[in-house]
Amino acid sequence: MDVTLVMALRDLLEPESVAIYRTVGEPGAERWLTRAHLRAGDAVASADPLWAKPEALPLVSEHPLRLEAMRSLTVTQVARAGQWLYLFPIATERDVVGVIEILSTRRLGAGSQRLVSSVLRIYHNFQGLLDYSERDTLTGLLNRKTFDESFLKVLGELPLRPPPGEHGAEDRRHESAVPHYVLGVVDIDHFKSVNDRFGHLIGDEVLLLLSRLMRGSFRFHDLLYRFGGEEFVVLMRCDEDVHAGEAFERLRLNTERYAFPQVGRITVSIGFTEVRRGDSPAAAFERADKAVYHAKAHGRNQVHNYAALVASGVILEAAQPSDMELF
Repeated sequence: MDVTLVMALRDLLEPESVAIYRTVGEPGAERWLTRAHLRAGDAVASADPLWAKPEALPLVSEHPLRLEAMRSLTVTQVARAGQWLYLFPIATERDVVGVIEILSTRRLGAGSQRLVSSVLRIYHNFQGLLDYSERDTLTGLLNRKTFDESFLKVLGELPLRPPPGEHGAEDRRHESAVPHYVLGVVDIDHFKSVNDRFGHLIGDEVLLLLSRLMRGSFRFHDLLYRFGGEEFVVLMRCDEDVHAGEAFERLRLNTERYAFPQVGRITVSIGFTEVRRGDSPAAAFERADKAVYHAKAHGRNQVHNYAALVASGVILEAAQPSDMELF
């Protein structure tokens, strides 16, 4: 949608460039993510990669005009070296998320600005429809319907087979360049008792607050899902399992330390597994869920790595289908 939007505005206004920037990251450390940037002579739009490292992105303070447009919810226009810069805020039903930046050699009249605003209203409506179909209405996290598609996209980035002789130094360097993804399952401990004791409205508030804790515990590009009830899923890219473990442990601690209104303290049990070559969404979820079950059975309020449980002999892994080719 962002690419389509900048292409439409370029065709309508013929400016020097059109770009969409969104704010990402934790409060106090937000950065600008380029969603789409199209210059007058470009055939395709450029953008920051989805898995861009936050430290590689510019801080929001480096572009104060964008911030001002977002905060004021008004169109900002600035004359700059014989050109005109226009900033239009982008809002969703929940928040103001970014700006459209238009650079033009000529000043946009009132009619052109109304045209941009009209296009943005259409964009807003389409975004609302997408959110309605792809996001959980209570928490705003992605819903279960979108998970399989995202998982298969992740799977497409993994090689189908390990490189030959991967135990060599050269192949280990090659392996480090291959993206690694982790799937985690987060389950609220004793959530049924929360609903039974305080009612479903308070239970819903717990779910909403936990979703906010999740956003604060993971990176902006980690994919967060509510699967229904008290079960959440995280799909994240990381270099090593230990980094994933640190992120999940951060969520566990943040949840344990948070004082939920009326309810007080709650905890979560978490299991995670690396996404494997040729995996299926169900198979990866089942492995992570087994790690959650182990946490539940051994005291709750824990984080467990499925691979570590298998290596220690705590969990016996079912035999996998052979990769042998048949001729």
